[in-house]
Amino acid sequence: MTDDHAAPVPASAPPVADGAANVPRELLGLLAAGATAEELAAPAARAGAGAGPAQAALLAEATEAALSVRRTLDQHRRREAELAALFDTAGDLAALRGLDAVLRAIVRRARTLLGADVAYLTLNDPARHDTYMRVTDGSVSAAFQQLRLRMGDGLGGLVAQTARPYASRDYRTDFRFRHTGAIDDGVGEEGLRGILGVPLRLGDRVIGVLFAADRSPRDFTPDAIALLGSLADHAAVAIDGARLMEETRAALTGLEAANATARAHSDALRRASDAHDRLTELVLRGGGVADVAGEIAALLGGGLTVHDADGEVLARVGGGAPVPPSRGLAESRTSGRAVYAEDRWTCAVVAGAELLGCLVLTGRSGPGEPGRVLADADLRLFERAALVTALVLLLRRSVAEAEDRVRGELLDDLLTDPSRRTGGGSLALRARRLGVDVAGPHVVVALDCAPRVRSRLATEAARRARALGALSGPREGQVVLVAPGDADRAARLAHELARDLGRVLDSPVTAGAAGTAEGPDGLPHAHAEAVRCLSALHALGRTGEGADVTELGFLGVLLGDRADVGPYTARVLGPVLDYDAAQGTELIRTLEAYYAHGASLTRAKDALHVHVNTVTQRLERVSRLLGPAWNTPSRALEIQLALRLHRLARPERSP
Repeated sequence: MTDDHAAPVPASAPPVADGAANVPRELLGLLAAGATAEELAAPAARAGAGAGPAQAALLAEATEAALSVRRTLDQHRRREAELAALFDTAGDLAALRGLDAVLRAIVRRARTLLGADVAYLTLNDPARHDTYMRVTDGSVSAAFQQLRLRMGDGLGGLVAQTARPYASRDYRTDFRFRHTGAIDDGVGEEGLRGILGVPLRLGDRVIGVLFAADRSPRDFTPDAIALLGSLADHAAVAIDGARLMEETRAALTGLEAANATARAHSDALRRASDAHDRLTELVLRGGGVADVAGEIAALLGGGLTVHDADGEVLARVGGGAPVPPSRGLAESRTSGRAVYAEDRWTCAVVAGAELLGCLVLTGRSGPGEPGRVLADADLRLFERAALVTALVLLLRRSVAEAEDRVRGELLDDLLTDPSRRTGGGSLALRARRLGVDVAGPHVVVALDCAPRVRSRLATEAARRARALGALSGPREGQVVLVAPGDADRAARLAHELARDLGRVLDSPVTAGAAGTAEGPDGLPHAHAEAVRCLSALHALGRTGEGADVTELGFLGVLLGDRADVGPYTARVLGPVLDYDAAQGTELIRTLEAYYAHGASLTRAKDALHVHVNTVTQRLERVSRLLGPAWNTPSRALEIQLALRLHRLARPERSP
C-alpha cells in the first residue's frame, strides 16, 4: 500500500537500526487494522530510544504520514456515512405520503445526522409574509414551538429572507442578527445556544427553514452546514411531493364527492322521471284520487291521505291523518310549497286561486328532525303529486259537471207536463243510461237556500243524488231532487237533506217533499206539490226545515192535489180510531158532539143522551190518547177538520 502524503526516504539517508527499519512496515499494518492515533505513535516511540537524530526524524516523518493517511481515511468514512445517511433519508422520505409524517421524519433525521439537541423546521406563510414553526424534535418549550418570525428577524427570518444558510456559535451573544423579544424569549426558554439554519428551496423559491441547534455553544463546520443543506434539499422535494400528494388526494376526495353527488342527482332524476311516467300513465288511463295516493305512498313510504277542500277524506293509504293540519295547510297554500308542521308534511292542492284539497304525508321527518327525513328529491315528488292530484280532481269535476248537465236536462224533461212532452219512451231510455230507473215510485224534493250559496247547493245536491241513484238540478231558482222511494221516504229524505246540506253549506236549507209519483207522468204533479210544500214551510216560518205535505196538517191537505185524505185523518185521529175499534167505545162520536155544540159539556151530554160525567171521562181518555194539548186552538182546528173528513169518508153515523 502506498500513500501520496508519505514523504520519500532520501537515497543518501544514513542506515537505520533494525528496529527503526521495521517501523514503516508496522505502521502500514496498524493502518490496515484501523489503529487509533495513539497506537500509530507507539512504534516510533519504541524505536526512537536508541536512534540518532536523523533516524528519529525519519521515524517522526513516517508516523506523521501514517496519521495523515488515517485522517484522510476517517474523513472518507465520515463522508461515506453521511452520504449513506442522505440516501437512506431520501428513500425514507420518498416512502412517506402524508405531509406531517414527512416533516417529522426530516427534523428527526436532521437531529440524528448532526448530533444536535434540537431540530426544527419552519414554513413560509406568503399571506402573512413570515415564517412559522411547523414541527420540532427534542423541543420542550411551548412558547418556542409556537414562534412566528417576520422576514429578516432572528437567524431563521434572515435565512428565509435571503435563502442563504447562517450559523451562530452562541445566538444569545451574536448580534449579527436582528433580535426580537418574542424570539429571544422562545430561544431562551428552550435554552438554545449554537444554532444552524439552512433554507428549504424549490428552485428559486424558499418554502421554509431547517434548523439544528444545541443547548451549549457550538461551532458548525462547513461539513455540517453542507450536510444539513443537502438534507434540506431532499426535504424540500419531499415536502413539495407530499403537499402535491395531499392536494391530489383532496382533489380525488372532492371528485369522489362530486361523483357521488352526480350519481345521487342522476338517481333522483331517474326516480323523478319514473314517477312522472307512472303518474302520467295513471291519469291517462283514467285513474282516480285513490290510485294517485297509492302510487305516491309506494314511492315515498309512510301514510298518505288526500282531503278535499272541506277536509273530508277522499283517499287514505297507510296510517294517514284523518284531519288536515290547519296551520300547515294555510302555509302551504300561501307559499305554494310543501310544509312540515304538526309532525306531518302537508301540500295544498290548488288550481289557480281555488283550493281543491290537500295531501298529508305522515311517517317522514322534516328538516333537522330524527328519523326518515324527506329529502329534496322526495319533497319535489310530493309537490308534483299535489299537481297531479289537482289535475285528477279537475278532471273528475269536469266529468261530474258534464254528467250533471245531462242529468239536469233529463230532469227538466221529466218535470215538464206530459202533454208538452215528445217521446216519453226515450226519457226512460236516457234515464237507464244514467243508471236511473224512472218506472218505479219516486219522491220529489224541492230545495231552497240563500242566493249566495245556491250554486254550492246545486253541486252538493248533485253529489248526494249520485250517491242515491237519483237525479238533481236547478229549476226556476230552486234545486230539485228526484229519488226512488215511496211516500214514507218523502218526509225522511226531506229532513235528511235539510239537515245535511245545511251543515255542509253552513247556511239554512229548506226542503219540501212530495210523493209518491208512479212513473214519469206523475213527476210533474209531485214536483208542483213539493214546491207548494216548500212555499208553505217558508210561510209558516219553518225555513231551514224539511217536511212533506202530510206533515203540514190541514194545510198540507189543502196544498195537496190528491183526494186521498186517509193519511191525514190517520195521523190526527189514529190513536182514537184505533181505541174505538179495539174497545167498542164512542170517543170519535163524543168528539164530534163536543165540537158540534161549541165545546159545551152540557149540550154534548144532551146530544149523546149520557150523563155529563160520562162525557168528561170520555174526553179525559181522548186527552191521554192525543196528548194534553189536543184542545188548544191550533190542534182543535186540526181535529175538527179530520173529524169532518172522516165523516165524509164514512157518513153512516151522525152526532
